[in-house]
Amino acid sequence: MKFLDHLEEWIVTFLMGAATLIIFVAVLHRYAAGMAVPGLQDWLLSINLTWAQELTIIMFVWMAKFGAAYGVRTGIHVGVDVLINRLSDAMRSKFIVFGLCAGALFTAIVATLGARFVWENGAHHYFFKLLGLAMEGLFEGPTTPDLEWPTWMVYSAIPLGTSLMCFRFLQVMVNFLKTGELPHHDHGHVDGLEDEIPPVDTNPYAMNDNLHPTDLQHKEGGVK
Repeated sequence: MKFLDHLEEWIVTFLMGAATLIIFVAVLHRYAAGMAVPGLQDWLLSINLTWAQELTIIMFVWMAKFGAAYGVRTGIHVGVDVLINRLSDAMRSKFIVFGLCAGALFTAIVATLGARFVWENGAHHYFFKLLGLAMEGLFEGPTTPDLEWPTWMVYSAIPLGTSLMCFRFLQVMVNFLKTGELPHHDHGHVDGLEDEIPPVDTNPYAMNDNLHPTDLQHKEGGVK
């Protein structure tokens, strides 16, 4: 199960990087195509990038759904816990477990309804065709305007992202029952940057010249 520990980061990072690249290329193409350069302008105008906006919107939808699961796992979602924190430890634990169970139940219902919608919106037609089964009376489903992708593929972000969110609620609840701790997100922390503790005998204000304050107590060779 370790491959699930950072699944949301991988998905969101890939989608964000790809969306940024697509937007950059589309803007650069639009700007360059407006320049009256013989040959180049005609070649750029022959390239169709009208699908770029639609694709980036789809990517941001998927980022939002999987980002919500990331928020549950890391405790980044905003919650009002003023009253809960005033309760006794036993009552506080019961309310926390109840809240996590409610979140898991809600996301499970949304994931189930989303999966049913995706299935009836054309996914069943696709998979029946893929498996060579009879497709009489099955709804093929609409497609997106520019990319002409089946819309059920786009809407799949709902059951997939919400199912992962439900799993994270259950994961947090199990961890809370074992350790009594909830995930806490430090907004001031940046991954990859660790706080460096300077040596005890180092003065951060001292500089090796005669124009700035100098550490007169700690120097090589002892106290001066």
